[in-house]
Amino acid sequence: MILIVLGSVSLVMIILAFTSAPFWIRYNMGIAKSAITGIPEYIVVLGGGGIPSESGLMRTYYGAKAGKQFPNAKIIVALPGDREDSLSSVNQMKQELVVRGIAPERILLEDSGMNTRAEALLVKELITKYELQISNSDSSSLDPRPSTFDLNLSDRILLITSPTHLYRSVLTFEKAGFKHVDGVPAFERDLESDLLFSSKKLGGRNWVPDVGENLALRYRLWNYLQYELIILREWVAIAYYWLMGWI
Repeated sequence: MILIVLGSVSLVMIILAFTSAPFWIRYNMGIAKSAITGIPEYIVVLGGGGIPSESGLMRTYYGAKAGKQFPNAKIIVALPGDREDSLSSVNQMKQELVVRGIAPERILLEDSGMNTRAEALLVKELITKYELQISNSDSSSLDPRPSTFDLNLSDRILLITSPTHLYRSVLTFEKAGFKHVDGVPAFERDLESDLLFSSKKLGGRNWVPDVGENLALRYRLWNYLQYELIILREWVAIAYYWLMGWI
């Protein structure tokens, strides 16, 4: 019975991979909570799979882009790791932001959160401590923070994370007490070059099918199968967070 179920699910996934459904599901998950409704005071770059990695580099790329768009915002890198180790992923992620033009003094590290819920709570604690520190050390500032800083965090934050992760991330940070949460999905960009080719012109065996002009078979099928696995995992995570009361 289990084999029949697994076989049926696999067959459905393969069939769907020949359609545009995985692309649009992933796309809609990315834009569902995507918005910049105001100027953020904190840009939170949620860590992916370490660095260098596809998710880590994509998120830092968009984090640096947002940092340049909003030059007065502090940038928080949220990724578990050892901040004392210059080669740790959290420090490498910080360095990647610096390489992309972000001043080191703008970057704060949250290096203990092991999942999105923990990151939201620890980022809340980090911002609270940072704001209180500013208030206590710079009372002569033109715009000092009140000593009784709102622990519900009325500051506007901007989350940077992968497209399928953004929806759950925004809801999780809102549940943790943040009042104004915007989000940017770290979508990749398609290659602008034409990848079509003719196998006959390149040589090879005549009896092997020529797939040079079939981008669906060469790339799209495999990309969409990956999308389906990521989407399925994220749906399970959303259900779990909902059951736990974290969103």
